[in-house]
Amino acid sequence: MIRSKENLLGARAFMIGVILAIAVGILGASYLRELYAIMLAVLVVLGLIIGFVNIAPHDVNTFLMASVSLVIVSFAGAAGIKNIELLNIEIGDIVSSTLGALLVLVVPATIIVAIKSLFSISQTS
Repeated sequence: MIRSKENLLGARAFMIGVILAIAVGILGASYLRELYAIMLAVLVVLGLIIGFVNIAPHDVNTFLMASVSLVIVSFAGAAGIKNIELLNIEIGDIVSSTLGALLVLVVPATIIVAIKSLFSISQTS
């Protein structure tokens, strides 16, 4: 099987984005300080790359369903899990921050794929 370079770029952007989102979420704004805004900007750029090059036309519906589900669950989870603490570790803040970072990655990709899908629908009608 031959893989296209665009798909490989998108797959790597997705993998790097998820790892970076988890790292940003665990470290949080308190440890990163000046780098936090830069890391979030990198996540947005990776999300745009994922949206433009990673999703094959036959996977659009699956991607949109999965990403919309992730966005809804992450948004609800980030809002509702704030006050959990275990052994003086604020687990709720870590989980909330991680879900927020995943949102920053997935939302731009979802918007791009949805817009591309709408253009595709309008051209075939």
